[in-house]
Amino acid sequence: MLVCPVAPENEVTIKNLLTAYESESNADTLYSAYAEKADSDGLHGTASLLRATARSEHIQASNNARLIRQLGGEPEAQIQPVEMKTTLENLTAALVNQANKIDSMYPRFLAENWSTDNSAAQTLTWALEAERTNARLFSEEIAQMGAVGRDSLASTPVDFFVRSVCGCVSKTR
Repeated sequence: MLVCPVAPENEVTIKNLLTAYESESNADTLYSAYAEKADSDGLHGTASLLRATARSEHIQASNNARLIRQLGGEPEAQIQPVEMKTTLENLTAALVNQANKIDSMYPRFLAENWSTDNSAAQTLTWALEAERTNARLFSEEIAQMGAVGRDSLASTPVDFFVRSVCGCVSKTR
């Protein structure tokens, strides 16, 4: 495979995109596994949410990979083992993951990328917005599960729409 050389002004952007790529790839794997656990617990609505957010993370990782290649790098990710807990604990861990990306990772990457002349800012902005939506949906799901327990809507299948360009998730009903 022919990879173009990395321009010096793109080195920080590629480093940040590689970090984001690995983070999103791990989140995709993690949320997919959490969805299987939620399904096995009979929490099909929660599983639907987790599958949708896994798809969102996959789209974000793909966007990062495309940009990494365009800027002369090669996407690589080490997928971490999944530690499975209860579905509520898994959702809480997912929310913490989202909060880290919202509060720290993406704002820092955007600030570091702002002065460069490449297309990463749009992808990073889309990812930040998708992560905010995912965090809100996780928060709502956690609150719902805590408020009404197992017989809540968490047990009812829910349809979600995931935008294929940016990875933003929304309920379809």
